[in-house]
Amino acid sequence: MNIALAQINVHVGNFDANLKKMLDYTERAKRQGADIVVFPELATVGYPPRDFLEFDDFIDQANLVVEQLAKAADGIAIIVGSPTKNPVVQGKDLYNSAYFLANGRIQQVQHKTLLPTYDIFDEYRYFEPAAEWNVVRYQDKTIAMIVCEDSWNVGNENPLYQMNPMDKIMEHAPDFIINISASPFAYDHAAERVEVLQANVTIYDLPMYYVNHVGAQTEVLFDGGSLVLNRKGEVVDEMPYFEECLRVYNTEEVDNGDDVSGERRRDKITLIHDALVMGIKQYFGKLGFKRAILGLSGGIDSALVAVLAARALGADNVRCVLMPSQHSSDHSVNDARQLAQNLGCQYDIVPIESVYHEYMKLLQPHFFGQPEGLTEENLQARIRGMILMAFSNKFGDILLNTSNKSEMAVGYGTLYGDMCGGLSVIGDVYKTECFELAKFMNKDGEVIPENIITKPPSAELRPGQLDSQSLPPYPELDAVLYQYIELHQSPQDIIEAGADPLLVQKALRLVNINEFKRHQTAPVLRVSKKAFGMGRRFPIVAKYLN
Repeated sequence: MNIALAQINVHVGNFDANLKKMLDYTERAKRQGADIVVFPELATVGYPPRDFLEFDDFIDQANLVVEQLAKAADGIAIIVGSPTKNPVVQGKDLYNSAYFLANGRIQQVQHKTLLPTYDIFDEYRYFEPAAEWNVVRYQDKTIAMIVCEDSWNVGNENPLYQMNPMDKIMEHAPDFIINISASPFAYDHAAERVEVLQANVTIYDLPMYYVNHVGAQTEVLFDGGSLVLNRKGEVVDEMPYFEECLRVYNTEEVDNGDDVSGERRRDKITLIHDALVMGIKQYFGKLGFKRAILGLSGGIDSALVAVLAARALGADNVRCVLMPSQHSSDHSVNDARQLAQNLGCQYDIVPIESVYHEYMKLLQPHFFGQPEGLTEENLQARIRGMILMAFSNKFGDILLNTSNKSEMAVGYGTLYGDMCGGLSVIGDVYKTECFELAKFMNKDGEVIPENIITKPPSAELRPGQLDSQSLPPYPELDAVLYQYIELHQSPQDIIEAGADPLLVQKALRLVNINEFKRHQTAPVLRVSKKAFGMGRRFPIVAKYLN
């Protein structure tokens, strides 16, 4: 039997486009001699559909897509993920299902059993778990058809569920496993994905054909990396990252062949770079936007976002605005101008000193007798935010936020100022990772001026200001933040690992008291296992570590 894996990029709720794409891939698979073409989890509706699943019309349109695909299942079978209405009154109204379509009709439906409710996932909010487990008989083969998480209770140290669906399916003696998935990207997730699937094929002594989404749905990124493993647990093939792909595999060759390509190991910074470029491109493309705008300060963060945007959208579609104040150094302005010229982006210089003084003149009677400080610094940031939003409104360009994860974590940013934007590009990239990313961008020649990378970080909101005057050195700070945010370690755990107790106390307090800021920021492109946003839920009004 020949099995085609269709690693595709679908669009949430774009039923016509999703159907057209799957019909096209079905025809391509037929031309390549495939007996079955396999599409990802919830491919008819896109992932994650979230509360659209609560609309009957949304489900009805998904069902129409399945019906049209069934008609196209002529001379080829189709496996596709789609929601299914639960006919039983008790329980949730929907199942998350894998459909097997053949001979012009729906032959079988297998529901998902293990419903993840952690990080970005909230499937138990919508779906009922499967209560029956069957196999598909097709062309003298017995096929185990499962959905994503149904493989993830095996091969990990902390199983989240009480049972494994494959234990039930094995009673029917399947010949191989087909897993349709929506497995989001994180820079270290691909290796974990392989380990989990290898554990499954080893335990059940079956080959596995695993297809994943590719593309971006707002902040959630999918890297593809679909896999074929033989029963020995060897990776026969791993499909490309961050691009659509169709490949056909012969089951006998997978079972018996020695052609094992292995995994496509790529380093962390390369993955983060490619994921962010895809995330920007998909956000603009799926929303119908073309042009981006950002404030270019001469610092490393805005430089990174400018390069990523230019690579995603093209330099002609990126506009940079330089907004020097009385505290901006000449080299920062020159560095920002040089970067824009290196990229070939349009740039405008809009000095804010006169605007700032007008504000101070207006406020002086009300601020009389009060010392200058943070208010005046934030005022500069908010003037810049207002100017950027004026450009955005006037020309229709989407403002990109340039705050990094370290800044977002400790609140080192100004609401309605430098935290403005429709999309947070590097909000899941720590400051130390920003420096690595900048060096990666310059690997084939200087794109980001070297001075931007080597000069001490500064917001330049007062004379001689440096980040180090307000924050610990970024290598030390980022290590503490990572242990707290990603690893969920306690203050004592972090201190015992060698961190300075005062640094730990200060950093964790800053993280928690600035939750209110993060609740008001743009969606953050997710590249780690624990990004700020939909996958990290903390109360604003809380005492813990405050």
